[in-house]
This record gives sequence, C-alpha cells and structure tokens, in this order.
Amino acid sequence: MKRNSVVLALGVLLGLVLVPAYAENKTVTLSVPGMDCEACPITVSKALKKVDGVGKVAASFEQKEAVVTFDDAKTNIDALRKATANAGYPSMVKQ
Repeated sequence: MKRNSVVLALGVLLGLVLVPAYAENKTVTLSVPGMDCEACPITVSKALKKVDGVGKVAASFEQKEAVVTFDDAKTNIDALRKATANAGYPSMVKQ
C-alpha cells in the first residue's frame, strides 16, 4: 500500500497522472434566413447531424432557425455554419 502511495505521489509530481478532460455540451441557435419552404429544415437538419459531435438539431421553417446541441470537444460553431452553407443554407449565430 505504501508503494502505491509513493508511485502516485511521484506521478503527481511529474505530471503523469491523467485527469480526464470533460467535454461540455453546448447549444447554439443559428439563424438560417434562406429556409423558404417546409422541406428546407429537413435538409438543414440532415447536414448538421452529419457533423461529428452534434447531438440534437431542431430546425424550424417558421422561425428560420436551427437550434443545435453539440459536444464542444468534437466540433465548433464554425463547423456547424460550414455544414449549413455547404447544404445551400448559409447561417449565422442568432443573438
């Protein structure tokens, strides 16, 4: 038992003890003004769901927006905006 304590203390001193980095789920609302028909949110949702790290997407034709929940360790807002633009629907963060 004493040996384990010495090894642990040595690891702490040398910075060898691994502390897991926890990702945080974030939610962003993207304004997607180009959605002009009821099929558009389907296309936008599919594009966003293909981005690694995206957990949930709720796109609304009426609001012309997409609410996206994502793992910030795997993706970022720029990647989400690029996904919508590549699908033909440029977006911006809604304030």
